[in-house]
Amino acid sequence: MSRREGSLEDPQADSSVSLLPHLEAKIRQTHSLAHLLTKYAEQLLQEYVQHQGDPFGLPGFSPPRLPVAGLSAPAPSHAGLPLPERLRLDAAALAALPPLLDAVRRRQAELNPRAPRLLRHLEDAARQARALGAAVETVLAALGAAARGPRPEPPAAAAVAATAAGVFPAKVLGLRVCGLYREWVSRTEGDLGQLVSGGPA
Repeated sequence: MSRREGSLEDPQADSSVSLLPHLEAKIRQTHSLAHLLTKYAEQLLQEYVQHQGDPFGLPGFSPPRLPVAGLSAPAPSHAGLPLPERLRLDAAALAALPPLLDAVRRRQAELNPRAPRLLRHLEDAARQARALGAAVETVLAALGAAARGPRPEPPAAAAVAATAAGVFPAKVLGLRVCGLYREWVSRTEGDLGQLVSGGPA
């Protein structure tokens, strides 16, 4: 029997050898994506502020922290959680972000119709959050730590719009969503970084 025939009779012999390098490559790829999106998220936040007019961007301006339907910032206790649980929270937040970013983009299309670059970047951010969330889910599944139970439905655009009926609240809410996008992408990068560096799982 040839060596090739032997591998066909015992397919697990090959799969067990190739699984770990494949998983490591996927983790590194996902971490690189999160690192890139962290930079994009910072640029998006700065660009968003530039198009909102005063008092946005003025030194000392501290906008009210409006609640965002279906999403909050990473909790202070996030860093103390087991790594799989942190990645599950990252994936859930990334899944909640696209409809929020889409709602912000639609409102900005009304408020800043002459800012096509901002609108395009908001659209890109929604797509990128969705892609990163799917990649994190794939890593979790490969680690045997997939999300438990059904995921809550993402917030409806109507619910997001109702939170910010006026122009100023709409601008503040958009700023908050862009800030949450940056926070969660950055948090995801940090959590994946522990896997890349061989940190505890």
